[in-house]
Amino acid sequence: MDAEYLAYLDKAIESLAGAESEFANRRYNNCANRCYYAMFQAAIAALMAAGIRPVNVRGQWNHDFVQAQFSGVLITRRKLYPSDLAAHFSEVGGRRLTADYGAVSVSRTVAERVVQKTRLFVFAVQRRIA
Repeated sequence: MDAEYLAYLDKAIESLAGAESEFANRRYNNCANRCYYAMFQAAIAALMAAGIRPVNVRGQWNHDFVQAQFSGVLITRRKLYPSDLAAHFSEVGGRRLTADYGAVSVSRTVAERVVQKTRLFVFAVQRRIA
């Protein structure tokens, strides 16, 4: 079981590195996308480490489920992570939707903030479970 959630943490760290690379190369939409997935993968690792698994028949991690469980259970109920991480996760998810599906591109300033929030998120999970 440890290997499984650590694999998701490794993916989160890799996605964060990809986001930082995309930012450095001024690809801000892709940067926002990679930031969201770094958070999503880190949240899955945190949920698995806490003994929480997906409830759907296929055992797949639904985005709404992951956000709700991370925020509602790990932050609000169990108080394992700082409360501001819930807002960061939600905000970066919104930025990813803009980057992927919106007509307006993510700006450099927004991408920079998103990378900073993603670092905080991923490193908080890493400190707790690694």
